[in-house]
Amino acid sequence: MMNHPFAIFHRYFFRAPVWFAVWVLVVTGAINTACADPVHDLAMKYFPQADRVGEFEGEPLAAPVHAGERLLGYVLRTTDIAPIPAYSGQPITLLVGIGLDGRISGLEIIKHSEPILGAGVSERDLRRYVDQYHGISVRERVKMGGAQRAGYVTIDGITGATITAMVMNATVMKSVKKVAKSRGIPLSAGVPVQTDGHAASPAGRQTPAWWLGETSEPFWVFAWHERAWQIAVLSVALGILVFILLFQDWLTRRPKLLRYIRIGYLLFTLFFIGWYTLAQLSIIHVLTFINSILHQFSWEAFLVDPLIFILWGFVALTLLLWGRGVYCGWLCPFGALQELIHKLAQRLKIPDHQFSAVVHERLTAVKYVIFVALFGLSLQSIGYAARAAEVEPFKTAIVVHFNRGGIFLVYALGLLVIGVFNRKFFCKYLCPLGAALAIPAPLRIFDWLRRRKECGRPCQICARQCEVQAIRLTGEINPNECHYCLDCQVTYWDDRQCPPLSEKRIRREKSRAALDKMRATQPKTPGSPEK
Repeated sequence: MMNHPFAIFHRYFFRAPVWFAVWVLVVTGAINTACADPVHDLAMKYFPQADRVGEFEGEPLAAPVHAGERLLGYVLRTTDIAPIPAYSGQPITLLVGIGLDGRISGLEIIKHSEPILGAGVSERDLRRYVDQYHGISVRERVKMGGAQRAGYVTIDGITGATITAMVMNATVMKSVKKVAKSRGIPLSAGVPVQTDGHAASPAGRQTPAWWLGETSEPFWVFAWHERAWQIAVLSVALGILVFILLFQDWLTRRPKLLRYIRIGYLLFTLFFIGWYTLAQLSIIHVLTFINSILHQFSWEAFLVDPLIFILWGFVALTLLLWGRGVYCGWLCPFGALQELIHKLAQRLKIPDHQFSAVVHERLTAVKYVIFVALFGLSLQSIGYAARAAEVEPFKTAIVVHFNRGGIFLVYALGLLVIGVFNRKFFCKYLCPLGAALAIPAPLRIFDWLRRRKECGRPCQICARQCEVQAIRLTGEINPNECHYCLDCQVTYWDDRQCPPLSEKRIRREKSRAALDKMRATQPKTPGSPEK
C-alpha cells in the first residue's frame, strides 16, 4: 500500500519541504557564522604591526588601529559614511584601511547585493580591482579606465560591471576623504604629520568642498557627466530609429535602401551599444526594478548607468507605440549578432530550417516559463536569480566579449550556431527578457503594421516569409513574437510579391497593352499629329 505511486508522491512532495526548510536553517546558520564581523581580521591584515582595534566612533564613524600606544591609522565602513546605492538599489559595504600618511592600506568588499558581482565576475577580477587601491592617497583623484588624465590616478574597472566599479570608487574615495578630514590626516601634499597623528593647519591652503566629497551632488550626476558623449551618440541613434519607425511606409517601398539602413543599424547596435558601451539590457534589470518597487524604490539606483536608463526609457515608450519588437529587432546587441550571422548564412546559401506551426507555438511558451521561474527566484534572492539568469548568453557574448571558458562559452556559441539554421532561435524560444517585454506588448496604442483582408485568407506569402514565425496562418501578426524587421511590410508594398497588388498590376499592364494595341491598329487620319 505504501509503495503505491501516489503514496510515494505524497511522502516526498509533502514532507520534503519540511526537510528542505530544516536544511535551509542549518545552512543559513552556517553562513551567518562564517560571515561574522570581519573587521578585526581585516584590520590586522591592513596594518601588520597592529595589536588592537578600537570601536567605531566619532563623526564619521571609524575605528582606530594601534600598535601599543601608537596610532597606525583607521578602518572604516563605507556604508556608514557614503552609502551610494548601486544597481541593486542597495549600497556596497567596503571595509577600508587608511594610514596616517593618507594612503589606503587595504580594501575589501564585505557585503553587497549586486547581481553582477554574484554571477559572472570572477574572484580574480574582483581581487585585481580592489588591490589597485592599495597605496592610493586621499590627496589623489581616481578615475576608471580610459586615457591618462592630468591630476588623476587611473585604475582599471571590472569588465562587465563598469557602473558597479564606478559606484565603489565613488563611495571609497568619498569615505576616506571624510575620515581623513575629520581625523586631521593631511589632504594636501607636503603637510607634516604630528606625533599624535594630526596634521598641522597650514596657512593659506583651503581644500575645496567637492574634493573632500562634501558636495550634495548625487553620484549619478557624475556618471552622466563622465559618459556625456556616449549619451549623445545613443540619443542621436534612438532619434534616427524613431524616424525609421515613423516613416516606415516610405522606407518599405524602397527595400534596397531599407536593407542598407537595417544592416547598418544592427552593426551599430552590436558594436557600439553592445561591445563598446556594454549597454546590453537583461532580465536582471527587470527583476531588480520589480524588487525595488516591492521594497525601497529609488530612482538614483537606476540613474547610475545613463545608457541603460535611456534604453529602458526608450523601450517603455516604444512598447506603448510599437510593441516588443522595436527593442528585440533593432536594439538588442545579442539579437543583432544573431541576425547578422543569419544574414551571412543566407548569403552563403545555407538552408534555413523552421519548426512546424504547432511545434513553434509550443516552444514559444518556454521563455515565459523561464521568466516566471526567474521572477519567483528573485523574490527569494536577486543574487540567486542573477546566477540562474545565465540562461541569457548576453554576458558571455556581449559584456565580456566571449572571454569566458567552460559551459558559458559553449552555451553562447551553441546558440549562435543554432541561429545559423533557425533565425533568432534564442530570442524566439528561450529569452526571458523577450518574454517580459512581450507581456505588455498587446497594450500598444497603435497598430503600425499594415495588413490586407486577403492576408491569410487565402494568401500565405508573408506567413511563409516570416522567419521568426510571428504571422499566424490566419494572417494576423502576433505582437508577442514580432521583431519588427519590416520584411512583411516590404512584401505588402511589392506589387510583384503581394498577390492582391500583383493582380492589380497585371490588370493594369493588360489594359495598357490592349490600349497600345488598339492605338497601333487604328488607321492614321491624314494631317493628324502623331502621339
